[in-house]
Amino acid sequence: MTQNLVLAIETSCDETAAAVVADGKNVLSSVVSSQVDIHARYGGVVPEVASRAHVDLITPVIAQALVEAGIDHSDVDLVAATRGPGLIGSLLVGVSAAKSLALVWKKPFIGVNHLEAHLYSCFLEEPDLELPLVVLLVSGGHTMLIAMDDHLSYKILGQTLDDAAGEAYDKVARYLGLGYPGGPIIDQLAVSGKPEIEFPRPMLHEGYNFSFSGLKTSVINYVRKNPGTPIEDIATSFQEAVVDVLVTKAKKAAIEINAKGLCIGGGVAANSRLREAVLDVCLQEGLHSFVPSRSYCTDNAAMVAAAAWRRYSQDGPSSLYTGADPNLRLPE
Repeated sequence: MTQNLVLAIETSCDETAAAVVADGKNVLSSVVSSQVDIHARYGGVVPEVASRAHVDLITPVIAQALVEAGIDHSDVDLVAATRGPGLIGSLLVGVSAAKSLALVWKKPFIGVNHLEAHLYSCFLEEPDLELPLVVLLVSGGHTMLIAMDDHLSYKILGQTLDDAAGEAYDKVARYLGLGYPGGPIIDQLAVSGKPEIEFPRPMLHEGYNFSFSGLKTSVINYVRKNPGTPIEDIATSFQEAVVDVLVTKAKKAAIEINAKGLCIGGGVAANSRLREAVLDVCLQEGLHSFVPSRSYCTDNAAMVAAAAWRRYSQDGPSSLYTGADPNLRLPE
């Protein structure tokens, strides 16, 4: 049977990625070149440095994705790229590369919403997930609760009013002198800590929106007043507060909309405590849980290909005049 092969490119932030996916679900290759080491010295992502690194890496990453998939460019049916949201300089590299290849190869092009791509990371490993779903999308730039009624049909139930969860992790880690990125470091330290500090749970019972700026400030103030507290205990207590807020709201949303299941996506979905808590709450409430592999939580191009295949099947190709949009919103 003929497969529809999508070559997808992801450059929304600091990962240069390309993948080949068949029929929106069969991953033939997924190549990710991380810039973490480049940005670690600055304590965070520097947009200009990120875009220049994408320019250097994009061609070899695409070439590797095609080689690992065992295909030639003539086998590609659709070329896709993340067009937003993200860093404008980084997005432009991926969108320009994808449109150039589509034009030269005479293939259709489709621009993909990065948030929609994260939603479809769940369907890469479990394509027959039953709808409706509640998806908790948590990353360094976004914290959102989304009701997914049908494919490509969404409603944003709530989102962060200030810092995203991943951003709070990075800021707390930076203040504690732990380095960048902060999420994995805090997650690792939390394994051996005790959750004995009662940090606040902002907006825990106030609708579906999130706020983590006050929690971050509480951690900083506590450390200033209690400098001898073991850093592992601070990490554990902070992480418990974040996860408690995320999972409590996700559980409430899933029950309220009568969802069949609860999924998580985004970089923070790789957090071990969050993954454990989601599985526990789904078991308690009789919900189907889906937690993507860690490689599909962080930015990758396979999820972009999955979303592109769905969009192309419904809406057809994007215009080659389609540009990058750093503030692109999830369509509702």
